[in-house]
Amino acid sequence: MKLSLPIFLSALMLTPVLAAAASPNYPAAAHGTVVDDYFGTKVADPYRWLEDVDAPNTLAWVKAQQALTTPLLEALPERAALKTRLTALWNYERRSLPQFAGAQRFFTKNDGLQNQAVLYVQTGKALPKVVLDPNLLAADGTTALTSWEPSPDGARIAYTLAEAGSDWETIRIREVATGKDSADVLGRVKFTGLAWTKDSKGLLYSRYPDASASADKTFEKLENHRLYYHRLGSAQSTDQLVHAPEKADWFAGGSVTDDGRYALMSVSQGSADGNRLYVHDLKDPLNPVFGDKPVALLGEDFKSSFEVIGNRDSVLYVLTTDGAPKKRVVAIDLANPSHAHWWVIVPEGKDVIESVTHVGGRLLVKRLHDASTQLTRYSLSGKKLGDVKLPGLGDVNLIAGEPDQPDAWFQFISFTEPGSHYRLSMQSGRATRAWGPKLPFVPAAYTTEQVFYSSKDGTRVPMFISYKRGLKKNGANPTLLYAYGGFNISLLPAFSPQNLAWMERGGVYAQPNLRGGGEYGEDWHKAGTKAQKQNVFDDFAAAAQYLIAQQYTSSKHLGIYGRSNGGLLVGATINQHPELFAAAVPGVGVMDMLRFHQFTIGAAWRDDYGSSETAEGFAYLYPYSPIHNIKPGMAYPATLTITADHDDRVVPGHSFKYAATMQWANVDNANPQLIRIEERGGHGAGKPTAKKIEEVADVLAFLAHYTK
Repeated sequence: MKLSLPIFLSALMLTPVLAAAASPNYPAAAHGTVVDDYFGTKVADPYRWLEDVDAPNTLAWVKAQQALTTPLLEALPERAALKTRLTALWNYERRSLPQFAGAQRFFTKNDGLQNQAVLYVQTGKALPKVVLDPNLLAADGTTALTSWEPSPDGARIAYTLAEAGSDWETIRIREVATGKDSADVLGRVKFTGLAWTKDSKGLLYSRYPDASASADKTFEKLENHRLYYHRLGSAQSTDQLVHAPEKADWFAGGSVTDDGRYALMSVSQGSADGNRLYVHDLKDPLNPVFGDKPVALLGEDFKSSFEVIGNRDSVLYVLTTDGAPKKRVVAIDLANPSHAHWWVIVPEGKDVIESVTHVGGRLLVKRLHDASTQLTRYSLSGKKLGDVKLPGLGDVNLIAGEPDQPDAWFQFISFTEPGSHYRLSMQSGRATRAWGPKLPFVPAAYTTEQVFYSSKDGTRVPMFISYKRGLKKNGANPTLLYAYGGFNISLLPAFSPQNLAWMERGGVYAQPNLRGGGEYGEDWHKAGTKAQKQNVFDDFAAAAQYLIAQQYTSSKHLGIYGRSNGGLLVGATINQHPELFAAAVPGVGVMDMLRFHQFTIGAAWRDDYGSSETAEGFAYLYPYSPIHNIKPGMAYPATLTITADHDDRVVPGHSFKYAATMQWANVDNANPQLIRIEERGGHGAGKPTAKKIEEVADVLAFLAHYTK
């Protein structure tokens, strides 16, 4: 890698310039001399200093980048109209599915342009009542209600709040009748569930150990995640430690069965699918005791996943990959939990089981068939009761219901359907549309097709392609290609005002289901991990080549976008195939594959990525790591890197170092290499609606401008 030592300019007044014959005047950045030795290979890391996001020179660099990028994006001729239309498209009512507790139903609702959804409670046919409005907690809308759970009797709500996009949360307890919070405040919380005991007097939650009150916890390395039990009215310091995993980088979560008899503890090593499942018999649900040892331990070797769906007395119904890479449902009697005594309720099939819900005394099984949802009802003895007719090609992305209630609720979503609610009779199997938003567009004007293409090694990969009816395949259509490909996450049909605004302008939206995801089960996932990660990039490049060959678009009209692991995907792919794309947006991406494990939650991703801590891991990470494979003089597409100053999931140093390297290597490239840095923002969860619209307007305007 070329090394030089230009003087760092702490601030620059930059004139907006749209890329034409010359690149923008990038802020200078000190090109340091840090070199690491990985098993005999010397690797330069000249922008190591940008990992310290609060250092004065980093803050000055950030301000200089904002001074460059903000006016350039605002000057794009497409932006004003896009922002206006995005605001209109976002302005529709959105509701969560109802959750029942006692005689009440709880749900969240956003009227359209509210920064945060509001939590409501409703009794019978009475008008809904506000329980918590997070829009009143911060003027800029950056305090988010990230999760909530009513107590079994419906008298209280446990809820979590997060500030400025951080993954750090605080748990509070609110009395539903009065709308007032109790004195219970639980801190040091991250990656937690909220599980009430049946007596409604306490809950299980997960947190990290206490730290110095003066320490800045935002970007700290995370260790010793533990499960605790909090009794209402007591100090957090007296909370009972329920489970401490054996190793510092493992994670612990907890839940309670619907009848309140058993506490369930799940321990995972990180992003891997396998987990250990411990079961505690609480004896009396109305007087729970956590002192006894677990009555069962499943998955000691972490090779399989175990998720308890529900129970009937001492029999647990468990969704597992044990002996079934595409999952199956087994029944396990805690009186005799050995593997030899399990019995199969729902066997593994050709389609992967994504989820199972215990509702109405039956099981509602969600399967994925070529990345689209199928629902089937089963009895608890395993008898198939019939498939549920769905509105079309799409995803049931939310399911709700209780074991003792006759109906399930689900939300159906597609590329042109933003989430209607259906009420499903678990006895008859009939689904009835119960609620749907009024839309500021005509869904029938758009169409979605599913195609299958061959990747580099011949693997058959599915892809959804959506566009406005009447599209001509002439190779001239601006096209947005979006993907993820990792962590067993399935990328299913979903509605997005962003994508609709793109299609309204005559653009094509394409979404392939790359290896690394969960669309076809564990084998599909593993085929895109560690030493096989290159398959994901090959699948993505092959999707672009298919769109070009079939004349949906051409390279000069093709843009790509991805977030998080998808940001890594974009960065690696434009390094390997810069000629395929006109524009690229890597969002909050993992861009330094040699050091990702050293920051916040990064160590948990080693199950998917591997690690440069081993010679084997370094050997396959180094060849595709985005910041390490940028070549000076290469004609990269116009690139807009996205990050946020409070992203403690994928720390902003990844994007800072990537953008600095791209600007250094592309100083003579007419295509701009910009970075957009959000203030008081995080990885994406809980982002206020106003900030979402601003970011999307920037992204779409950038892509539209450089793919037209």
